[in-house]
Amino acid sequence: MDLKLKGKSAVVTGGSRGIGRAIAETFADEGANVAVCARNPDQVAETVAALERRGVRAWGQAVDITDKQALQAFVMGAAETFGGLDVLVSNASALVQGVSEDDWRAMFEVDLLGAVRSFEAARPHLEKAAAANGDAAFILISSISAAEATGASSYGAMKAALIHYAKGVAREGARKGLRCNVVSPGTVLFDGGVWGRVRDNMPDFFAQMIKRNPTGRMATPEEIAAATVFLASPRSAFTTGINMVVDGAISSRVNF
Repeated sequence: MDLKLKGKSAVVTGGSRGIGRAIAETFADEGANVAVCARNPDQVAETVAALERRGVRAWGQAVDITDKQALQAFVMGAAETFGGLDVLVSNASALVQGVSEDDWRAMFEVDLLGAVRSFEAARPHLEKAAAANGDAAFILISSISAAEATGASSYGAMKAALIHYAKGVAREGARKGLRCNVVSPGTVLFDGGVWGRVRDNMPDFFAQMIKRNPTGRMATPEEIAAATVFLASPRSAFTTGINMVVDGAISSRVNF
């Protein structure tokens, strides 16, 4: 299926590894130009080079998501580089589970304010693209942890806040053709990621988590990316305001 993304331009925050990297590469494979940011400049440079080898224009910067001016300058720089923006994917996460003030602050600054600030910068460009082409998209990466709680968690609470925020953005943007949706992954396995480290250092707990999932495995970043890019594409032009759970049925909730 042609997702109608060829020649369009996408921004992916936290795009140098894991799910973000897979999303960036999937956009590139569909013919879209891609801008990425992350904290490590070497990883950003390597990602940009890899995307360019896929035959698209790519651009990137090392950015501290908690730095409002730097984050918004990156988004605006991407728009200037590509001559506009069609898609914004807010993927960057502090990835902390605790409940100390530092944990709450990190999740708020990176996950929630990072999404809000990047959208503020991208919004005029996305609205312009929607007016010209009938569709533009803002995608937020949340987590199934937003819907399940075995104890207090800054991670789950902030991921839940993203879903609420996205619904409001979707309602505001609907008449303009600016869509907003959420993708909520379950457990995702890749080297160097959270579950990759658990596999390597806590094999018994990892085995328990594998048994919890009806599929008998964890997702790959590429599987989350495929769902994300489809949802961001013009093929999903009438889909806005949803939370797409991609968890292999590990959760028992009815997503309605």
